Amino acid sequence: MLRLPFVVAADLPAAVATVREVLGRHGVVAIPTESFYGLAVDPRDREALARIYRAKDRVAEKALLVVAASLEQVETLVVIEEPWRARLHEAWPAPLTVVLPDRRAGAGRDATLAVRVPAHDLLRRLLALVGPLTATSANPSGGAPANDPSEVERVFGSLLDLLLDGGRTPGGLPSTLVDCTAHPPVLLRRGGWELPDGWGVKEP
Repeated sequence: MLRLPFVVAADLPAAVATVREVLGRHGVVAIPTESFYGLAVDPRDREALARIYRAKDRVAEKALLVVAASLEQVETLVVIEEPWRARLHEAWPAPLTVVLPDRRAGAGRDATLAVRVPAHDLLRRLLALVGPLTATSANPSGGAPANDPSEVERVFGSLLDLLLDGGRTPGGLPSTLVDCTAHPPVLLRRGGWELPDGWGVKEP
């Protein structure tokens, strides 16, 4: 496994080149986010996705959330209708993950995808150049998420191809998770972003 610094703008060119190379061979990358480390692959790469499910011992029915550089990049993946487009334009970047209809070819009529524009500037700059990536938490299924890159390396080791070392991430609460396909929208997970009352989100 290769470990590269990912802290300042000068780290970006090497990170972009190496991430592209790793993704090209169905590899798995550990990335820092605004809360914890995540496991990143090309969300269209079935072989790479299968590697993450095996590494986390995660059931296939649980989809992997995807992070993107901007609202515009998110819209290549999902359908965003009003009032959600205006709301998300106002909210992002933030630790807010939303479930929306999946627009990708072959996704199926009722398919959905959880997406976020993360509040991590260097990660967004990376995503703008390499495209959206998965960002499922870097821990075995059911375990505590990791905010220490050395812990990520210890747990996953050779199962990772690349670790972008951003130092310790803030940790704290995970992203707030809202199902925007429901009417009214439903809070699936309380997290690090406070929902505005005007959104009318219902708690289960």
